[in-house]
Amino acid sequence: MKMRAVVCTAFDGMESLSLGEIDAPRPGPGEVLIDVHACAVTFMDALMVAGKYQMRPPLPFVPGSDAAGVVAAVGDGVTRFKPGDRVSCGSWFGSYAEQMVASEHLTARLPDAVDFVTGSAVRHGYGTAHYGLVVCAAVQPGETVFVSGAAGGVGLAAVDLARHLGARVIAGVGSPEKAALVRDRGACEVVDYCRENLRDRIKAITDGRGVDVCFDNVGGEVFTAMTRQMNWGGRMLPIGFTSGEVPSVAVNLLLLKNYSIVGAFWGAWTQRFPHQSAAADAQILDWVAQGRLRPHVSQTLPLSDFRAALQTVTKRQAQGRVVLLVR
Repeated sequence: MKMRAVVCTAFDGMESLSLGEIDAPRPGPGEVLIDVHACAVTFMDALMVAGKYQMRPPLPFVPGSDAAGVVAAVGDGVTRFKPGDRVSCGSWFGSYAEQMVASEHLTARLPDAVDFVTGSAVRHGYGTAHYGLVVCAAVQPGETVFVSGAAGGVGLAAVDLARHLGARVIAGVGSPEKAALVRDRGACEVVDYCRENLRDRIKAITDGRGVDVCFDNVGGEVFTAMTRQMNWGGRMLPIGFTSGEVPSVAVNLLLLKNYSIVGAFWGAWTQRFPHQSAAADAQILDWVAQGRLRPHVSQTLPLSDFRAALQTVTKRQAQGRVVLLVR
């Protein structure tokens, strides 16, 4: 059986991608086959096809990590799902296609109140935010959380979730047109670090105390500046490096404020702790269904416009998620 899919044939970025027909996948033991209705486009996808991510799939491969759709078949040993179930799912790659395979533990039941477009935009962003803020940083009500890259897919999810957890949220953005959206999702203060001095603004906003949690998607100069703006006992979470620069840290700063830097690689955690990850996915989607969390999809495009979608993400023009419509 053939299916439409975007295929990557070399680690050369978007130039190596094409839309064509390939053999449809089959679920193995513990796996679920999903008829994809919508798939989210992430910065990780762009890194993956350029060969710049932590892992390289065997070539050729179908890019794309997050999707939502309907279960078509299940492999041996799968007990949580059956054909016809509406689900949100994820994998390292494979979602830019009419069908994808995902582990049972990386698949979550999609509540009736959540449509496929929204469902495809939840797992990666909110899963990363939940792992960082809840599991790694144990954010408490009343704490101050700074989120960089706050209007992107992961950043906006972190703003939304931190607000839900009762934190005071400071959102860092790279352009003024992103301020309204992050305020709408719960940011009390917004810092445009391309036009304002980040250290001075954080110091002023926090009356010199600094922030309790730094959820950093950008790296580079933003991360370096925030190493001097942490409160006593704070937690810095390096999430990603969209600036392209991996920063170094003067570790004496950690000693002076007794704060910690905690790696927050959600994808690795989901593989090491699949049951906890599945429980987190279910909780997040329940909050979405109840309206307590509000994923934002700024643009939907047909699968054939995958290049335009990836360019929007890589140029950091996306607000929230960009989603490809497959069916």
